[in-house]
Amino acid sequence: MDKLRRVLSGQEENEELGLTAQVILDASTLSYSTRVKWFVICFAGGILCSIMGTALLFLPNGLKLFAVFYTLGNIAALASTCFLMGPLKQLKRMFEPTRLIATIVMLLCLVLTLCAVFWWHKKGLAIIFCILQFLAMTCCLLPSISFKLLSYFPTT
Repeated sequence: MDKLRRVLSGQEENEELGLTAQVILDASTLSYSTRVKWFVICFAGGILCSIMGTALLFLPNGLKLFAVFYTLGNIAALASTCFLMGPLKQLKRMFEPTRLIATIVMLLCLVLTLCAVFWWHKKGLAIIFCILQFLAMTCCLLPSISFKLLSYFPTT
């Protein structure tokens, strides 16, 4: 609709933007700078939760707090990528055949970490699931983030 308004009002589109940037900017109602800012805020919040959870690990009964904060941190990091490409596109990419195993492992480990702490009371298992969360998140999200951020920089 915005494209139609621009054409009818006589405003020309910015020809300097690449095709990928135009498609992404047209598909989102948020500006590029707003999306990047919220990505950074959400991702930094996720990292902060994970670090805070790790610091709480050494307190008495800290394993429960660690598992909750670490899992919340990973969920926040996962949600942050939705600001870069949109939630539907992010879900489609996560469930592509090349990332399907990593996505399933990540989601399963998010749940199993909390189960290991609250229902099974297995500390070692919770730590293993947290490590698997980290590895699966890295395999699942790092290619999306790096590709998306690099696609906005002009090539020389």
